[in-house]
Amino acid sequence: MSVAGLILAAGQGVRFGSDKRLAVLPEGRTMLEAALQPYAGLCAPLLVVIRPDDDGARDLALSCGAQVVTCADAASGMGHSLAQGARALMSMTGLDGVIIGLADMPLVTRATVQSLQQALLQTGQPVVPVYRGQLGQPRGLPVSRLADLALLKGDQGARHMLDWQRDAVPVTVDDAGVLFDVDRPEDLRTSPSFPDC
Repeated sequence: MSVAGLILAAGQGVRFGSDKRLAVLPEGRTMLEAALQPYAGLCAPLLVVIRPDDDGARDLALSCGAQVVTCADAASGMGHSLAQGARALMSMTGLDGVIIGLADMPLVTRATVQSLQQALLQTGQPVVPVYRGQLGQPRGLPVSRLADLALLKGDQGARHMLDWQRDAVPVTVDDAGVLFDVDRPEDLRTSPSFPDC
């Protein structure tokens, strides 16, 4: 049984003012490295969706053991990146599901990814982390939903595919990182502590 990881890393990071994926975090890793490492060696395969000619992100993804998927339409919205990643996964065999993560969420712990993976394999249903009553990211989908992901466009994300509050299996986690994403440089200064992973 295998659950893939799909990390969306093709955004422009306009509000950050520079390439936030390559920003160095207080503990020394880049944000993209920190976002990928909880999945590395746990999700197989691990795919990272980036823009074409994005050499910096490509090199970092490869160094974390990930496969790179390029999305020529990434500037048109997250839906295109999700669809490109889903199409890449649909060409693979032996997958039971996928956990979809975001490159600007560097605090998600490995324990959270592992809990989502186990719940997805046990239930065969969409799974979502819940921290103190709030739904977070990343989220898991069974392989049967990849065809739906492949149809997304524009700014549609996986959150548009179903009612996550009602139709997903909640996985309670002790991980504030599932609610924390980085939009601006000051977010790094006010973030919770970074996990060891």
